[in-house]
Amino acid sequence: MVTPNRRRLRELEARARRVAIVRPDRFGLQTMKPSMTRLYYGWWIVGGAILCQFAFMSVSQAIVGVFMRPVIDDLGWKVWQFTLGSSLAVGAGAMTGIIAGNIVDSKGPRPLMLVGAVVSAACLLLLGRQSSLVVFLAIYVAAGLVGWNLFSPLVVNATLSKWFIRRRGWALAIGSIGISLSGLIAPFVMTTIVDSYGWRTGYSVLAVFVLIVVIPIAFVMRRTPEDYGLSPDGDTEVSSSSAGAASVAAEARSFTRAEAVRTRGFWLLIVGFGLNQTALTSVLVHAIPFATEVGFSRSMAATALAVNGFGNLASKVVWGYGLQRVEPRLLVIAAYSLSATGVVLMLIAATTGQVPVLLSGFLLYGFGFGGTIPLSEFLWAKYFGKSHIGAIRGVGYPITIVGTGLGPVLIGYWSDVSLTYQPAFIAIICAYLVGAVTVWVSREPSPR
Repeated sequence: MVTPNRRRLRELEARARRVAIVRPDRFGLQTMKPSMTRLYYGWWIVGGAILCQFAFMSVSQAIVGVFMRPVIDDLGWKVWQFTLGSSLAVGAGAMTGIIAGNIVDSKGPRPLMLVGAVVSAACLLLLGRQSSLVVFLAIYVAAGLVGWNLFSPLVVNATLSKWFIRRRGWALAIGSIGISLSGLIAPFVMTTIVDSYGWRTGYSVLAVFVLIVVIPIAFVMRRTPEDYGLSPDGDTEVSSSSAGAASVAAEARSFTRAEAVRTRGFWLLIVGFGLNQTALTSVLVHAIPFATEVGFSRSMAATALAVNGFGNLASKVVWGYGLQRVEPRLLVIAAYSLSATGVVLMLIAATTGQVPVLLSGFLLYGFGFGGTIPLSEFLWAKYFGKSHIGAIRGVGYPITIVGTGLGPVLIGYWSDVSLTYQPAFIAIICAYLVGAVTVWVSREPSPR
């Protein structure tokens, strides 16, 4: 008797052996043998992921610190009240993630990205016109619920994991370059715009930017290579290729969402990656206020964030290369330890006033930060397969990013009460170290 799993495996093998016929679809995508001169379409997906993640990070996190002081000085708010907006957006996006993950698996990322771009642009325009804390918070909730989280790493990286298996490490590392570029470019550019033209103009510029970047990319994105007669990584012959056979085996052993949540590894990854998200987001949001509080200028603080972006960008080659050859849990320990060391140097710079120490701290923090997305997404796909990765990431997303929402608010409140960032930044160092240990003790679930 042929079991359902064996029948599914035979179907996949038969489909992979068929010769692909060149035939354009209505969007111009062609199904063809990768041996032809055309570039495997998955790399266009990687290019789209770079731009989407650049846009997401720029509007949701990288520029929060740039707007913080001008807005609270103009409107008379407190630090924790301003950071509450971005935290509420994170919380709202967590709820959206549960549905968005299912849509990525069934419909692909395009409809999500189109809706997210339009709503994000509208919310950013409104942020530049409001003067009420209640309205400010309501707009952020809307932006997080059906705005920029619809073109976030959750959406684009779940798609990348479907298009690549053998080269997944490189694809995720290259795709996350957008996160690095946002840290390198967005704070510096937006600081110049806000300081020259005001924070209200700054929000309007961001709205136009989202429309110009995200909408065209949405039409490039596709759900899976199998929809177009292609195989992950561009492989064709399953029976004659060990890599192709591995691709088939990986799809056949993919966990469903219900199966994944019953494993120990699922919950350990959530806790470990959640602590990392808490730490890195808290530093990113409060970097400019932290630097200016201890005596550095806003331009120097923006430069420090740009150095963070440079470290983030430079690290991609290291993480991409490492994921193809090194145990990924070891890489997680390395990344989190580097970021923790960077925060230690920031605290030293706060007491000594030395610019090189400050910049070195942000460089190491950024280098470790650069491993966040490729390492986490690689481990999720490695543990649970690609077929239902959107749904699995979606159900885990709300828990993983609880700290992302609460962290910046708690750090802001702590700094308001203690009149210094130092105790809160020590807690951030501890979060990095505990997160590294938690991921290390996780293990890949046994095949079903």
